[in-house]
Amino acid sequence: MSPKKMKGMLKNMGIDIEELDNVSEVIIRMPDREIVILNASVAIMDAHGQRSYQISGDATERAVSVAGQKPVEEPVIEIPDSDVQLVAAQTGANLPDAKAALLEAKGDLAAAIMKLAMK
Repeated sequence: MSPKKMKGMLKNMGIDIEELDNVSEVIIRMPDREIVILNASVAIMDAHGQRSYQISGDATERAVSVAGQKPVEEPVIEIPDSDVQLVAAQTGANLPDAKAALLEAKGDLAAAIMKLAMK
């Protein structure tokens, strides 16, 4: 189905979609951290007066520190299942322990294997 036909169908159901142009970043603030989405693509869906925002882009996370200090950016770490399985196979650890070790090692396979091997 073409995007134009899809937009027409949604319009008939009372749903309007608007794309925001030239969005460079979106920041989601929480008490202890911020999620920064760079190269953001933002769509606003209005369904019977209720607005929803769909955001996609490159996400990084940063901790919010003491007042007056700049937050420190930390990339969001995504651990592939294949890495978790490799670490589990090499160390004999279960999958949750292997994933925890990889997260602690910031995705470094060798460091995660060494950490689990020393247990």
